[in-house]
This record gives sequence, C-alpha cells and structure tokens, in this order.
Amino acid sequence: MIGRLRGILLENKAPDLLVEVQGVAYDVKAPLSTCYRLPDLGQEVILLTHLVVREDAHVLFGFIDASERALFRSLIKVNGIGPKSAITLLSSIDVHDFVLAIQGNDLTRLMRLPGIGKKTAERLLIEMADKIQEWEHPMMNENLSMDPQGLSHKQVADEAQAALISLGFKPQEASKVLKQVAVEGLNSQELLRKALQALSQ
Repeated sequence: MIGRLRGILLENKAPDLLVEVQGVAYDVKAPLSTCYRLPDLGQEVILLTHLVVREDAHVLFGFIDASERALFRSLIKVNGIGPKSAITLLSSIDVHDFVLAIQGNDLTRLMRLPGIGKKTAERLLIEMADKIQEWEHPMMNENLSMDPQGLSHKQVADEAQAALISLGFKPQEASKVLKQVAVEGLNSQELLRKALQALSQ
C-alpha cells in the first residue's frame, strides 16, 4: 500500500494530479479541496494517499491532510459510495461541514450533494454516525477555502468550469450553471461548491 507521496508537482488539472517522486511520475486523483491548496507547479508537495486496486487498474488517491483521507476511507465502505463518488462528495463539502451534517442528522443537506439520493443519504447518516470518532481530526476545523492569489473573476470561473468538466459534466452545462451561481468575491472552490449544489437540485 502506498500511504504517502513526497515529490514535485508536475500537473494540477483537478481532480487529476501528476507527482514526480525520484524520477517516477505518479497519477493521483484528489478532491478539489486538496487540488486548490497545493503549491505551484514545480514545487514540492506532500500527499497522504490511498491505493484502490481493481481488476483493470490501480488508482492512487491523494489528500492534503489526514482528515480528508480518513473520511474518504470511511465513505468507500458505505454501500453505494465508490471511490469516484467519494472524491466528488469531498469536492462538494468540507470535512467539518460533513461531520456537522452527520451529527445533526441533516438528511436534506446530504441530499444536496452530487450523486447522493435519499437512500444513500440515509445510509450515510446511519453508517457514518459510528465512524466519526474513528477519524475525526483537529485539522478538520481549519479553513479549507483557499484560493491561489491574484486570480481574476474570469480565471476563478474558468478553473471552476474545468473542474466541473473533469467531474463528468458537459461544457455547456458547466458554463450555464456557473453563470447562474456566479458571485463576485468567491474563490474557485466556493464557486464550484455552489455550482455542484445547483446541479444536484
């Protein structure tokens, strides 16, 4: 099991990363909350990882902190939540807000997440309630809404649109929803979350 990578960030095309470690480049999939907190290309990066082994591929997932990885590992144990769904969910809500939703038995909040219907939301409330204490981490209380400095409103929108497309949405659909939810002053991650919430309604 590959549990941690420390290397040079070569590509950051959320949710896909390329990290070079001693001459070997690793493809890593990461939630958008991780992608937007990484350093510039060419800089050193440290990722906590989880390797998913399938019959047709080995897929490496990366996370900026322990709370994200722990939540990912708990989510993929829930019936109906696979690795891809877990990454999308982590891209749509931060760890702290997810814990609050579980603790508050907030079915409506969970149902607003992309790909989460009523039955899956109910399973999350039941199965995750007992798991929270296993992985709850002080880092979850940190503010995860960080955005690269100096981005214009258009650049923020372009980053959010690229992220939506990488998650499987059509370009026209992504552009339309971003225009609907666009608000000056939002960073890329905040804009993306509003778009994902709108698309899930």
